[in-house]
Amino acid sequence: MVNFVFNQALGRVVELYNNVDTGVPAASRLVIAILDQPGLEADTVLRDKVTLADIVSGTTNEAVNSGYVRKVLTTADILAFAPDMTNNRIDLDLIADPTWPSVGAGNAWGGLVILYDPSSGGVTPGVMVPLTYHDFVVAPDKL
Repeated sequence: MVNFVFNQALGRVVELYNNVDTGVPAASRLVIAILDQPGLEADTVLRDKVTLADIVSGTTNEAVNSGYVRKVLTTADILAFAPDMTNNRIDLDLIADPTWPSVGAGNAWGGLVILYDPSSGGVTPGVMVPLTYHDFVVAPDKL
């Protein structure tokens, strides 16, 4: 697996990040979800998924370890971005590194997905648009 931008978000990541940053629409959020390593589908399959519900409709599953919850990020949780004129890019590494301090042992984790949620507050998988996938190989071990 490698880090990638989902096909449906190509060219839109900055726009959707900016929606959350500016609060337009007011209910928009970024959501961080963790995917289990067992059953994790190939990049070529995952790239074409269009919602979180779509991501978990095949063999890929969201983590269910005790203590795991999706991280929901609002305007207050992210920083405004600015184009990097020197390097001709926009860096969006502007959110705090997520932590899950009380996660129970269970399936190993294989991926982290950042999603755009226009309206559900991180609750409804069918409206959350996957933006980026990141390798996130972790073996939760708390009991």
